Amino acid sequence: MRERTRETYGRDDVQGGMNGNWTGVRIGALALLWGSTFLWIELALEALTPVQVTLSRCVIGAVTLLVACRCAGHRLPRGRSIWGRIAVAAFFCNALPFAMFSVGQRSIDSGVAGVLNATTPLWAVLIGVVTGTERGLRPLRLGGLLTGYAGVVLILAPWKAAESGGWGIAAVALAAASYAIGFAYMGRHLVGTGIPTVSLSAAQLVVATVLTAVTVPFGGLKPVDVSAKTLIVVLVLGVVATAATFHLTYRNIAAEGATNTATLGYLLPVVSVALGVVVLGEDFNVRLGLGMAVVLVGVAVTRSRRGERPLEVEERQPTTQG
Repeated sequence: MRERTRETYGRDDVQGGMNGNWTGVRIGALALLWGSTFLWIELALEALTPVQVTLSRCVIGAVTLLVACRCAGHRLPRGRSIWGRIAVAAFFCNALPFAMFSVGQRSIDSGVAGVLNATTPLWAVLIGVVTGTERGLRPLRLGGLLTGYAGVVLILAPWKAAESGGWGIAAVALAAASYAIGFAYMGRHLVGTGIPTVSLSAAQLVVATVLTAVTVPFGGLKPVDVSAKTLIVVLVLGVVATAATFHLTYRNIAAEGATNTATLGYLLPVVSVALGVVVLGEDFNVRLGLGMAVVLVGVAVTRSRRGERPLEVEERQPTTQG
């Protein structure tokens, strides 16, 4: 019954979501938008604190999606139960990772942040094993998991802690793990409820705004000299890199499942590293390049379904696993 509900929801709310061409366009757009997020965060941090960056993108993103929700003729969800679930998703998929990316990028380049965000599928598998939603970890996938984390260690370079931005890398890795939890939770408890994705995404960013506002006394009270550049960067970060990206993410989870959405991490490093090098002049050395390659190989092996029963896995993914 749950699978039938999701299929009906997908047809009504994600028109053409199962069409191969449209899915490819949506995934490509998501990769470009999501991959550019790290660039906009880096630029925003030139004038704002991490708390201010996080709060700004949440507020602008929430307002944008509330307007979109109104224009589409939809209302915000109703009921204490659904709002409780939205609050959990908002913490793990918005408030916490947004804050960790802003904190982390004070000490690491935007390209490195994008590479580390590619570990989201690895965290998804590990979380699935711990929670019991990932049935058995075959030697091949275990090898992929270990390979991926070896790549993270290579990027982290603990033997060069003074110059590798260790705490920043740890913060971004936490953000990636938080995304994995959030995607899994959204796929299991929010997608398939019959509520339009624009309503869910708007509500989630509203709650994320409230959660982030609580942290303002701890770093959001610094006076801000808002220049035209800062204003443009914050608007793009809020409207494009937050509202549009998050809504497309919700639609992709509804159409393709949480696990498949997490594998967008394959594409993000290419976008984030390219923008970092071209726009910001960031350094891309051999160690980072090798670490990026090792992470992506680990993700690819971990996502391999060879030897598994694909029908059972695919039916369970949209509602139980991220």
